[in-house]
Amino acid sequence: MFALVDGNNFYVSCERVFRPSLAGQPVVVLSNNDGCAIARSNEAKSLGIAMGAPWFEIEHLAQSAGLVALSANFALYGDMSDRMMSVAAGMGPGQEIYSIDESFIDLAGVRGSLQERGHKVRERILQWVGIPCGIGIGATKTLAKMANHIAKTAERKPGSYPASLAQVCNLAELAPAALDEVLAATAVGEVWGVGQRIATQLNEAGVQTVLDLTRLDPATVRRRWSVVLERTVRELQGMSCIPLELAPANKQEIACTRSFGYPVTSLNDLTEAITEFACRGAHKLRRQGSLANMVLVFIRTSPFRHSPQYSCSMSIPLRRPSAHSAVIVSAALAGLRAIYRPGYQFAKAGVMLLELQANLVLQDELDLEPDEAPEQAGLMTALDALNQRYGRGTVKLASAGLGGDRRLWSMKQERLTPGYTTCWADMPVVRA
Repeated sequence: MFALVDGNNFYVSCERVFRPSLAGQPVVVLSNNDGCAIARSNEAKSLGIAMGAPWFEIEHLAQSAGLVALSANFALYGDMSDRMMSVAAGMGPGQEIYSIDESFIDLAGVRGSLQERGHKVRERILQWVGIPCGIGIGATKTLAKMANHIAKTAERKPGSYPASLAQVCNLAELAPAALDEVLAATAVGEVWGVGQRIATQLNEAGVQTVLDLTRLDPATVRRRWSVVLERTVRELQGMSCIPLELAPANKQEIACTRSFGYPVTSLNDLTEAITEFACRGAHKLRRQGSLANMVLVFIRTSPFRHSPQYSCSMSIPLRRPSAHSAVIVSAALAGLRAIYRPGYQFAKAGVMLLELQANLVLQDELDLEPDEAPEQAGLMTALDALNQRYGRGTVKLASAGLGGDRRLWSMKQERLTPGYTTCWADMPVVRA
């Protein structure tokens, strides 16, 4: 048995924890540079605001419907996620953190009513962290994901499903007839792993609901569609095919890219940005214990501006696999100087670390570069420790500049809320 614990409208819920006045109001959280809606409250959804709606298209709702728009505060959301996941872990012996607001819980060996346990864990998360969530329980991860969708929909849209399934839905406790009724009321496109293209093909084949999909022959599904969809069908039929991943797999590529808050034209500004991106990528490399063999750097203008267009990238192989910030930054800046052209308004740049491998100890190497000497590993450890303790950017390479967070290439975040749990200066103070 598995459970899926999922925070409701997670980014918006995080903001509401510290601003209770937002409860009941339509709220959206905007993407990088305040571009489009990436999280919506139920009230915002009722206004017809779609996921990914550009801000300039919905901005008028601020006056006509009281819409509140906030810049994404990812540091806050990450910290709130850690708090929520630590409480959710108490539901069972194993946990897979699937995303910032979702985690699968292994319920093997858990005694008693799983429905009651789910309600208790949900109430605990709401009381201790302040995040409302939905919990779905099923014999497989796909069924748990489906149950979570039913639990949240039944709460948000009364009448769509039985009221008893709201907030916490355990499909395993439903009678066969009741289960068939619930699956028949759910569109096939709501199944985890069934994208829009596959859903359209299934609809054309007469498969409209989850119940229709469940009744298909897995072998036929494999021949007509794919082994992936066959696995989904078997999961819906109660055969567990997707195991719990207790430890996330290492990334095969690491990318750090950003759109600039304002057009960038000078090489100096681009140098600062590329240095920052390369250092973040190198830190991620060290955190997962990997080395990179190649660095890719790119810059491009915005296709939405009526100005000269230019886009170019370059891949730079490293002499030796490395996770050293100076080595990676040096390669990235060499690529930047080769592809930079003056006279363009650049809107985005990025660094990708490719051909990753495990960090193996090299022995009997007599031709190490200065930046690859053994003592340099200690330098990177010290740099990471200082930045972890005192905040990102406390110690950085000189080519990253000293302009602080309001550099020309920094993201536009005009509606950013305080870092209530991640910054001492922003911590709320209660006075008697």
